[in-house]
Order: sequence, then C-alpha cells, then structure tokens
Amino acid sequence: MKFPLTVSDIGLWLAVTAIILLITSELISSSTGELGNVAIEKKRLRIVALFLGMGFMATVILRIFTPI
Repeated sequence: MKFPLTVSDIGLWLAVTAIILLITSELISSSTGELGNVAIEKKRLRIVALFLGMGFMATVILRIFTPI
C-alpha cells in the first residue's frame, strides 16, 4: 500500500499554508482598530508560519537530494 501523498504534495501544502499564515499575521499587525472577540496571538501565528516555511524548505531540499 502506497502513501497517497508525495513529497511534492506535502511541500505545496506547507508552502500555501505558510503564505496564508504570514499574510494573516501581517494584516493583523497592521490593523489599528479593534478586532472584536477575535483572540489571535500575532507572535505565535508568525512563529508557526515560519516553521511551516522551514518545513517547505526541507521538502525542497529532500527533492533535490533524492533521485526520482
């Protein structure tokens, strides 16, 4: 039984998720008004996005060094 996702699929998912989280953290940090009942920690969101970005880079390096 093969794993249904390839390294490329996982890398793409990590990249898209990291970009969405980084954009969200930047939009939250630039907003000057109240966000209402939304309780999002900007620093934690940015840290998670950076870890996802590093995970994406790991998949890219893995694809470079593993033969097809």
